[in-house]
This record gives sequence, C-alpha cells and structure tokens, in this order.
Amino acid sequence: MSEEHLKLTLKAIKERFGLKESQLMSFPPTLEAEPEKIVDICQALRDEFGFNFLCELTAVDYWPEEAPRFNVIYGFYSHENNVRMAVRVPLGGDQPTLPTVEGIYRGANWHERELWDMFGINITGHSDLRRIIMPHDWEGHPLRKDYPLGYEEPQFTFNYDEIDQRKHHARYEEA
Repeated sequence: MSEEHLKLTLKAIKERFGLKESQLMSFPPTLEAEPEKIVDICQALRDEFGFNFLCELTAVDYWPEEAPRFNVIYGFYSHENNVRMAVRVPLGGDQPTLPTVEGIYRGANWHERELWDMFGINITGHSDLRRIIMPHDWEGHPLRKDYPLGYEEPQFTFNYDEIDQRKHHARYEEA
C-alpha cells in the first residue's frame, strides 16, 4: 500500500506542476521544481497526499563547476504511509532566493534560518530570518564553496615559540 501511495503521489505531483525526476538523486525518489512552485508543492504534499513532516531542508553548493550554483533539497515523510520523497530546487546566482514554507511546515523555520546562515540563501516572507549557528556579527556564509578558508598551524612543543610569536594576544614581559 505505501509504495503504491508513493507512486501515485509522484505521478500526480509531476503532472500537476510539470516536474521531472531528478537525475542526481534516486533515494528517496526526488522531483526537480522551480523556486516559485515550492510553496504550492508543499501545500499539496501535506494536504492532499499525507506528507505531514518536513524531515529535512538543506542545500548543496556546486560552485564553480555547475550552473545553477545551488540545489535546495526538501525531504518529506508520510507517517501514515511510511514513505519518503524529496524535491530539489535549483537556484542560480550569488543572491539566491526562495519563498518560505514555514506557514505549511512550522519546523521549516529553523531549517530556513540555517539555509540563510550557512549558504546565504534568502528566504522571503520568513518570520525571523537571522543567524542560527554562527555569531550574529559573522560575515559570510561558511558552507559556500567560495568562502575563504582559514588556516592555523597546530601548536606542538617543537614549534610552540614560533607560533606563539604570531598569535594576537597580550604578551607579558619578564621583569
């Protein structure tokens, strides 16, 4: 019964919204959608097909290899039918934007804040879009592939003095 429900759901959603199956993901079954359709898709999945739980919301940055740069993945679960599915939303550019789905899935609030914090994906209509992981005054979005990586050499006994000289901290002079 549950596999049949999933097949019927995928078929109905593909036909209604003109979607295609994702070539990048096969489990769970994944459809690819445009950003402007995601709210209507989420509403239909919850209200008509019993996908009552948004179990994941994350992104992937393919910079600089592929366009569009980002793919946002929405993972859905139906408790009643014990099946999962996902919807991928490709987003291009350096200022990607998506509409919020927190009005449909309340738990999306924190997931969407994480998308903003880590990837810089703007969520329009979000009730409280602010950092959730990084400090509020942090600059940049650490999971973007163009984010500058910092490096500090590990401090051991053999290089302690050399590294200590380069550190920015108060120095105490011996009297």
